[in-house]
Amino acid sequence: MDTESVKSEHSGRSRRSRNQNASSGTGPGAGGLAGSVVGGNSGGGGSFSSTPTIGGGSHHHRDRDRTRHSHRSNKSKRGGDMAPFQTSVNLTGDENRDGQEIIEVQILPQDENWGENTTAVTGNTSEQSISMEDVNKIWHRENESGLGFACRRYVESIFSLVLGFVAFFSPVAMVMLPKLGFFTSAFDHGDLTPTDKAKLLACSSECKGLLVSLTARLILLALGTWALFLRRSVATMPRIFLFRATVLLLIVVSTFSYWLFYIVQVTNGSKIIVEGGEAITYKSLVAYATNFVDTLLFIHYIAVVLLELRHQEPVYYIKVIRSPDGVSKSYCIGQLSIQRAAVWVLQRYYVDFSIYNPYLERIPVSKSQRKHSSSFKYYEVDGANPSQQQSQSRAVLAANARRRDSSHNERFYEEHEYERRVKKRRARLITAAEEAFTHIKRIHNEPAPAIPLDPTEAAQAVFPSMARALQKFLRVTRQQPRHTFESILKHLSNCLKHDLSPRAFLEPYLTESPVLQNEKERRSVQSWSLVCEELLSRPISNETTFQLIQCDVSLIVTVHRLPHFNVSEEVVDPKSNKFVLKLNSETSV
Repeated sequence: MDTESVKSEHSGRSRRSRNQNASSGTGPGAGGLAGSVVGGNSGGGGSFSSTPTIGGGSHHHRDRDRTRHSHRSNKSKRGGDMAPFQTSVNLTGDENRDGQEIIEVQILPQDENWGENTTAVTGNTSEQSISMEDVNKIWHRENESGLGFACRRYVESIFSLVLGFVAFFSPVAMVMLPKLGFFTSAFDHGDLTPTDKAKLLACSSECKGLLVSLTARLILLALGTWALFLRRSVATMPRIFLFRATVLLLIVVSTFSYWLFYIVQVTNGSKIIVEGGEAITYKSLVAYATNFVDTLLFIHYIAVVLLELRHQEPVYYIKVIRSPDGVSKSYCIGQLSIQRAAVWVLQRYYVDFSIYNPYLERIPVSKSQRKHSSSFKYYEVDGANPSQQQSQSRAVLAANARRRDSSHNERFYEEHEYERRVKKRRARLITAAEEAFTHIKRIHNEPAPAIPLDPTEAAQAVFPSMARALQKFLRVTRQQPRHTFESILKHLSNCLKHDLSPRAFLEPYLTESPVLQNEKERRSVQSWSLVCEELLSRPISNETTFQLIQCDVSLIVTVHRLPHFNVSEEVVDPKSNKFVLKLNSETSV
């Protein structure tokens, strides 16, 4: 957006005049003229302030000549350092008027940086105050980096990891503890000879086969656990994940039960032998550990069905609408809880939706339409008859009614004019990029007439030829805050390095999707607020509606059940596929 700032200050003559008036005893009632005019243009606004000068006689003319001479000297001194658009204009009023005035207008240079060039207007008056949007961003930033968020993010993963290690190494511990000298009471009894004790702890060929089977099952269980559970957490949900909690509960119950029976069975081994029961052998312990591994494999199968396969079949149709720009997408989804459906929607949002540009919410008005529209109000200061005032009020009301009725027509022409400008800038940008790329040629080990350049130097050499067209296109499409000068040069050098075409270079600027294409959205953590009238851990159902909010962006999600499709078979009679050719004198057949 073209912007310019206009700076107005009192002239030196007026300041000296006030000093002279103060010394000579002239009061403020000596008279003068003060006025201010506020105007604007297509790029921004400026203010012109005029200040009266009080005084007269020879001092008046000498002060005026001295002021003019000082302005000329200052202008000549600054002329060598200033750009053509950095000017200082001196406007002198009519010399025959008593109250002479000198207006200084300094037009500041336009900001040509490739950064955000906008002005935020807020109702806060304190310099240390911030807007509600900044408060929202700071709250999300603190929420993302706080200790509470880290605990909620990693406590479930750490607990699952610890529980998985305990369950996985429990069968190994059950097999190794008797060999390491633990639970000696199970194999120590007065009626047993040392030979019998050695036989109880011996591992026969059948026992070795069980150990091999146990090792193979542990390897399969480790691979399955790594593939299903050892993954980075996709989202931190506000409610508990019921299916995952069910799997963890099954693991806890199975591990506790098997260790309980193992300890009871081993510690009461001597008592069993005294009572005439069968003695505990090492082979039976290996078989017990193998059964434990089988149970863990069945739990893993249940986890695969509940966590991975259950929601694969499409059951519902959901529609996602983004506010305030109204972009919408539709998807088919399986049976998920509300919070998991929200995470699923966010994953699709960052890939399928276009980048939200708040600067395009209001279509810019063209210059020709801006000239016709006026925001000034005219008043009759000399007085008017009541009949004239009534007729004028009626005319104003009629004009407002006509303007209100033709607002849709004005909006149509504004959108048409904006689309025309975007297409024009796009065509100029493509042409400039193609012409710039023609100046670059890759050399393949042959002598070049000039010094060869690396991709970065080549990008810096050809970019100025298309910089103006690219900047105008980014300005008209309101993409300047998203693309910096350094990022454009880096992208151009990367395109030259890989021999990409001009259209491939322009793709990030001509295509505004997906959301993750925006560098500001590439954060490690994205915080959203989930709003729903139902409990978030419950499964979605027909007519379920929930909302996802992040700053100014809001996603409204509506869920509908897919209908039952009744597909019937219809048999076509082969005799109906016979035709008769009808001829007449007017046909060409």
